[in-house]
Amino acid sequence: MFFVLSKIVGFIAVPSNLMVMIGLAGIALLPTRFARAGRRLVVASMIFIVAFWALPIGNALILPLEDRFPPWDPVRGTPTGIIVIGGVINPWRSAARGQVSLDEAAARLTSAVELARQYPTTRIVFAGRSEAHFAVRFLENLGVPRNRITVETQSRNTAENAVFTKRLIAPKPGERWLLVTSAMHMPRAIGAFRQAGFPVEAYPVDYQTAGWEDLWVFSGSLDRGIGKTDAAVHEWLGLFVYWVTGRIPVLFPGP
Repeated sequence: MFFVLSKIVGFIAVPSNLMVMIGLAGIALLPTRFARAGRRLVVASMIFIVAFWALPIGNALILPLEDRFPPWDPVRGTPTGIIVIGGVINPWRSAARGQVSLDEAAARLTSAVELARQYPTTRIVFAGRSEAHFAVRFLENLGVPRNRITVETQSRNTAENAVFTKRLIAPKPGERWLLVTSAMHMPRAIGAFRQAGFPVEAYPVDYQTAGWEDLWVFSGSLDRGIGKTDAAVHEWLGLFVYWVTGRIPVLFPGP
């Protein structure tokens, strides 16, 4: 039930979807006796679209998320294993085209390959229900031996990633596991693993900003400006929902 509700709420709460729904509601009201309210809704929709396009609102929302965890420090030595959170492969397109089709968060997988080469004795665990087969194929194609790869094939969201991965690999005291996911997603992911009783070390990748100077960088396109805002709002909403439902221990997990 939580999975279904989270997808519905997530769809409705995305700013771009809200702006479209407001605009469509306004258009629907124009031929009625509520035409005045309809015009206001259409204008409001257009104002929001222009604001999210022209202003660095997405960057402002993303930066606190991406800067919550610092880059991983390798000074402590070789980790036991590397956990890669899914959300990097489009399984339907991959199946249809017969090749691995990576999505925007591809850096999660490519960073895992880099780490696998740097630490040739570590285990690689990929957590993601529908992407597992293609993830194995991608990793093998880039030289990671199959006997080093473990796949978790039950999870559908971040909370399940944590619970099912812990159950699968049964980490032992003293082991050091790196968690590889997008920097924006890292606070929620770390919180979910902590709630599951699985201490992991953050290895953030897939940064969408260069730093706080991006607060002065305006979006170059409508798609990019609104896309960043959608992603950031989705993540902040995810943190709130996970906290309220007890899937993370605090609202904004940190180091």
